Amino acid sequence: MKIVILGAGQVGSTVAQALASESNDITVVDQNAHMLTVLQEHSDIRTITGQASHPDVLQQAGIEDADMILAVTNSDEINMIACQVAHSLFHTPLRLARVRSRSYLAYPKLFSPDAVPINFIISPEQLVTTFIQHLIESPGVLQILDFAGGKAQLVAVHAHHGGALIGQELRTLSKKLPAVETRVVAIFRRDRAIIPEGETLIEAGDEIFFLAAYRDIPPLVAAFRRTDKPNRRIIIAGGGNIGQRLAEMIERDYHVKIIELDIGRCRVLAESLHRAIVLHGDAADQDLLMQEDIEVTDMFCAVTNDDEANILCAMLAKRLGARKVLSIINRTSYVDLAQGTAVDIALSPALVTIGALLAHIRRGDVVAVHSLRRGAAEAIEVIAHGDRDTSRVVGRRIDELPLPEGTMIGVIARGDTLIFPHRDTVIEPQDHVILFLADKQKIIDVERLFQVSITFV
Repeated sequence: MKIVILGAGQVGSTVAQALASESNDITVVDQNAHMLTVLQEHSDIRTITGQASHPDVLQQAGIEDADMILAVTNSDEINMIACQVAHSLFHTPLRLARVRSRSYLAYPKLFSPDAVPINFIISPEQLVTTFIQHLIESPGVLQILDFAGGKAQLVAVHAHHGGALIGQELRTLSKKLPAVETRVVAIFRRDRAIIPEGETLIEAGDEIFFLAAYRDIPPLVAAFRRTDKPNRRIIIAGGGNIGQRLAEMIERDYHVKIIELDIGRCRVLAESLHRAIVLHGDAADQDLLMQEDIEVTDMFCAVTNDDEANILCAMLAKRLGARKVLSIINRTSYVDLAQGTAVDIALSPALVTIGALLAHIRRGDVVAVHSLRRGAAEAIEVIAHGDRDTSRVVGRRIDELPLPEGTMIGVIARGDTLIFPHRDTVIEPQDHVILFLADKQKIIDVERLFQVSITFV
C-alpha cells in the first residue's frame, strides 16, 4: 500500500516506522528537516520537506497514485486542508486526519464528502482519555481493550503473590472459576513470550493477556493477583485537553481533584466541571500533594504535555503514598525506562493512537487493531468472509488453519454470542475472529490467511 503521512511528530513517526516494517511504500512530509533526517536514519522511508497542505508538496510526495493520506500534523487546520486538497485535486481514495479541537468535533456534519472530505477522524486525546477511564474502572489491570463492540475485552495484568493461580497450572483456572469462560492468549515472563498451555505454571511477575466478557473481568483479575480495592479518589495532574476530558468523564462516579499551574486555565476548568475540585498549583509540589491527601489517593494520573514533569510528579506521588500512578509519556524511548519503576503505568499516546489508525490500514475486513507491549505485539479483530472454496478459514476447524507461530485465536463473536474456540471449532461466514499475535511481524501472514479469492462476490 502506498501511504503519504503528513507530520513527523510522535504519532506520524511511530505509524511510519510500524508500516514501513510491513512492506508498505511510505512517504513522510514535514517542515522540520531534522526530524525527517532522524526518521530516515531508522527506517526505509522517503521524506519530503515542506508545508503539508500545499498541492505541489503533496505532488512531490506522490499523492497522485497514493492509496491513502494520513494527516497527523499538530495543526487541525493543516490536516483538514490537506485532506481537501487530496480529495479535490488528486482523488486520493482514503483520507484519515487527526482532529483535536472539540469545537470541530462537535459538528460531525462538517466532515463529509460535500464539506471537509475526511473518511476517518482520529482524536488521540479522546482515545487516551477512554484508555485511562478503563484503567480507573478496572483496578489492577495494565491494559483493557474492547473487541466485538465491547462484548469481549482483552486484559493485561501482572501476576502477583496473593492471586489464587500463582504457582498453579493454567488448567486449574477452569476449576477455580467453572462459571467463567476465558482464553489466556499470551504470557510474557521476563520479556520472553510463553505459549500458554494447560500445564504452564503461573509465576509472580508474569504479564498475562486474557480475553473474556466484560462481566467476568473482576474474578479473572483476582485469580492472578490479590483483589485491588475499587478506585474512589483520583488526582489528575494537568488541566489540558486530556485532563479536562478525563475529569468530565469520571467526576460523577469518583472523587476527582485536578491540579493545574496556569490560573487562566483553572478558571476555564472551574466553569466546565461540575463536581471535580480544581486546584491551582504545581503537581510536583510535595506540600500541595500532602495537603490534598495524596497518601489516600487511589490513582494519580500525570497528563501534562511535559514528559519529564509527568514522570517526576508521578514518582513523587508514589513515594508519598498514592496507591497507583499513571504517567503519559510522549517519547516512546522513555516508556520502557519508566514502566516498572515507581511509575505503575507508562502510557504512550502514539501507541494508543496507532491501533485506531491500523484498523483502517490493514488489508481485509479488519474491525479493530490494538498495539500491545509497546508495539511489539498486536491484537486484531477480523471478519471472515467467503465459503470453503473461496476462503482459507471459512468452513475449517481451528486446528486446520496454518496460523503463524505465536498467533492464537482467542475468541469468536458470532452474532451476540461469544465462542471461546477449541481445536474442532469451525469458523463460519461473518464470524468476528479475534487473534493475538506475539510477534507483530506475522500480521502480513494473518492478513493473507483471511483474504478471499478473486472469485468471491
